[in-house]
Amino acid sequence: MLYIIGLGLNEKGISKQGMLALEKCHKVYLDGYTSDFPYDLNELRLGKKIIPLDRKEIESNRLIKEAKGRRIVLLVYGGPLFATTHMSLVLDAQAQKVGVKIIYSASVFDAIAETGLQLYKFGKIASMPNLNTNPKSDFMKYVKENQSIKAHSLILIDIGLSFTDALNQLIVESEEKKIKIDKLVVCSKLGTDESKSFYNSIDKLKEMNEEIKAPFCFIIPGEMHFLEEEGLGRFKN
Repeated sequence: MLYIIGLGLNEKGISKQGMLALEKCHKVYLDGYTSDFPYDLNELRLGKKIIPLDRKEIESNRLIKEAKGRRIVLLVYGGPLFATTHMSLVLDAQAQKVGVKIIYSASVFDAIAETGLQLYKFGKIASMPNLNTNPKSDFMKYVKENQSIKAHSLILIDIGLSFTDALNQLIVESEEKKIKIDKLVVCSKLGTDESKSFYNSIDKLKEMNEEIKAPFCFIIPGEMHFLEEEGLGRFKN
């Protein structure tokens, strides 16, 4: 049996169901590449030895092979199926007749509701890579599509990108695609005691560089209800 367990957004975010599953497992792995962790991994006191895996190892057949006849766990920051990598793992395991159990916890998409923006008004989610290593990415096309229907755009930032670099990439890409951004929302370390959100012009947000820590995300608001405007107003700086 292969368990894929969401860790939630902080070091205490794993569910009781997840902890009970860990108690009876034989081996525990950790997805260490799809997200920046907002805490030191040593703070994950789960009573089991945790083995970090890189992308190549997760996308190989290693976990599925080990889960034949044994209880194997893959821990994932946030929600367990937010990344397509994990859904591919589920499908591959089921194709090889290996049982899979998904245990959920909070993801960034739950936590961004703190901004006051209504979740059902978000459009397609975009992922911003490091354009120096992935120059062909066209993540802003999703923002353009969302703006055409007046939807909000959530942009997830690739692991390793600093706030300054990510903001500069957003500026360049929005100018090239002729996408107007009046104001931007930045959420940092959501779900932790150090959670911070900012809502302002890009020029003003540049001054917040020291306050924004990974993991962070961008939100480009679409058309807003007055309650959404009131909610976001709490984060103007």
